[in-house]
Amino acid sequence: MTLILLVDDELLITDSLTYSLKREGFEVKAVADGNSALTAIEEQMPDLVVLDLMLPDISGFEVCRRLRAISTTPVIMLTARGEEIDRVLGLEVGADDYLAKPFSFRELLARIYALLRRVALDRQDMQPQVHALTLRQLSLDLFARRVFMGEQELQLSTREFDLLAILMKNAGRAMSRDELIDQVWGEDWTGDARTLDVHVRWLRLKIEEDPASPQFIQTVRGFGYRFAGPEELT
Repeated sequence: MTLILLVDDELLITDSLTYSLKREGFEVKAVADGNSALTAIEEQMPDLVVLDLMLPDISGFEVCRRLRAISTTPVIMLTARGEEIDRVLGLEVGADDYLAKPFSFRELLARIYALLRRVALDRQDMQPQVHALTLRQLSLDLFARRVFMGEQELQLSTREFDLLAILMKNAGRAMSRDELIDQVWGEDWTGDARTLDVHVRWLRLKIEEDPASPQFIQTVRGFGYRFAGPEELT
């Protein structure tokens, strides 16, 4: 599970963000000062840090500078100020993004997903390319964009293929509806969110032995969907 470290001394903000981020499927660690943040970074090495600029001991600038000495973990810096100099200094010490308070959770979430996708792409560039995915009798050829159930080829639309590929690449992990929509239809897509449910239903009709009791694509109630992990499909 992706671990996000929240560093802010405003309890109302950390409590609200912790609750909302956990609902999105993230693991969250919240601390209220810079020294606690550095300890958490050393002990747990989070996947992303949301870092307030104004902290009661050392500044967010200093926390970010020390983090950059040991890690490339993405950092979103928060501040109540809006001056350009703070944004510039934050970027100069290694912050990846900048968000001025007050902000909407939706905007923060979009920036978190964007940074995590960039990190994933960077890691992918450093690894051998995966050309095919296979889970039990279901196999997907990423290059040829072909899907087989055993020996039988399945006819999928472009969106169905993209959705299935993303779910299979993340087998075992619950993915939120917003994350799936952003990755399949794009962050700027403004259509009906129910389109995702329709495509999942179509996919189930094509890949599930019993679409009413799916084994591959499982619903995570109130959150999104997950593709069953390899250990569940043996």
